[in-house]
Amino acid sequence: MSDTPTSDETPQPSLLVRAKTLVRDLFSTRLDKSSSRLRAIALAMMAAYCGIAIKLVALGLSHEPPQTLKTAADQAASGARPDLLDRNGEILATDVKTMSVFAEPRRIIDKDEAVELITAVLPDVDAKELRERLDSKKGFVWVKRQVTRKEQSEIFHLGLPGIGFLPENKRFYPNGPLAAHVVGFVDKDNIGIAGMEKYLDEQSLTDPHVPGFTVDPASLKPVRLSIDLKATHALRDELVAGMSKFRAKAGAGAIIDVDTGEIIALESLPDFDPNEPADAKDPDKINRVNVGVYEMGSTFKALSIAMALDAGKVNLASRIDARESLRYGHFTIHDFHATHRVLSVPEVFTHSSNIGTARMALMVGVEGHQAFLRKMGQLDRLRTELPESAEPLVPKHWSELNTMTIAFGQGLNVAPLQALMAVAALVNGGNLMTPTFLPRTEEQAEKVEHRVISAQTSESIRYLMRANATHGSAGFANIPGYYVGGKTGTADKIVHGHYSQDKVFTTFMA
Repeated sequence: MSDTPTSDETPQPSLLVRAKTLVRDLFSTRLDKSSSRLRAIALAMMAAYCGIAIKLVALGLSHEPPQTLKTAADQAASGARPDLLDRNGEILATDVKTMSVFAEPRRIIDKDEAVELITAVLPDVDAKELRERLDSKKGFVWVKRQVTRKEQSEIFHLGLPGIGFLPENKRFYPNGPLAAHVVGFVDKDNIGIAGMEKYLDEQSLTDPHVPGFTVDPASLKPVRLSIDLKATHALRDELVAGMSKFRAKAGAGAIIDVDTGEIIALESLPDFDPNEPADAKDPDKINRVNVGVYEMGSTFKALSIAMALDAGKVNLASRIDARESLRYGHFTIHDFHATHRVLSVPEVFTHSSNIGTARMALMVGVEGHQAFLRKMGQLDRLRTELPESAEPLVPKHWSELNTMTIAFGQGLNVAPLQALMAVAALVNGGNLMTPTFLPRTEEQAEKVEHRVISAQTSESIRYLMRANATHGSAGFANIPGYYVGGKTGTADKIVHGHYSQDKVFTTFMA
């Protein structure tokens, strides 16, 4: 009998085979389920990454193209300016390179973190304001202008996307406050807003800073001024010493070339440092030489006597009665140092007689007096290259009393530079010209000057001013070796609409 199965019998698997099959089927089922879960997870992750990618692409597409950003940066960055020099080539103002920090808000993902990190490096940047700027829809905003190298390095190493640096020009004034009222200053955009700096912009002598139009800083020709740095130093030192000696609240002075009208030096104290011009708008720090207007006191007597001489009403030999005070209605004009005698014209000048000067002005008359002062540039605003100037305070109703008081320097407020230019005309041969802060030759001056008094009258005024230095109130200025002439002046200051009894405005012109 054989053990081999016959053809009609179905083979039955062994117990071991059935067990193996069962295990295989079990694992196959579990793997299928696991694969489904893995596929589901993979699909979810792919969807998330696709979403992020789409968002990044959208951000990239919505971001301004490089050329637009460059245009925004060009418009925001400061333009180049030419150097300002004194008459001898000494630098008064120049550009230095600096870096400024900017942001592209749309590229910054975590703005809170960016604000926190940036303000830790730049503590003077207001966190709230910076956050508002970063929330803007703009493609370019400033973070901080003109940072130090240390600040730049620390910001760079933060590695924040969307934060960059832009080279800019920063104005530097190597002499600090010296000649600050002449030189002026600029704003953060390197645009002139005062003094000769503003004049440069008005005359288109700086980089026009128009998008697409750039100027190589090297091509900007330096601008030379008329002022002399050494003379300005000397003038400032004297003003500081004088203010200390007399406990004055302020002081100002100017030196001019009477033959050309060039301003050689101009100082007004207290002043400011144009490198840190935040306090330049302080009313106490105005340019008192051509922005302030004041009663010039007895220095105006030089104009009044010149007027009478030029009109032929008196000559140097004429005698003026100063024995009694001069009365006009309820007003009385008297001399501070009364002589109570008849004075010659030179004595009226050296004794600074109010009575004598008023009498000479009355000889010319009200209309003649007004016409003379207008001709001398005392009744209209004085214009120079400096944008800052002031209108004289002229009486609304000009009577004989006004003529008498204005004759000795009370009742008419003018800028000191106005009065100075008038006195310059009295001594330079009789020619009045507009002052300038730019170089001007005598030949050029001849084209802008006009005669206001005769050469003979000018010679007489020079004689009177010299006599005042040798025998009068200007003796302190009579320096050995120099032919000095001058006229002092004192005017009571007006406080709350009334003349003060203990506050004065003193002047000296030589």
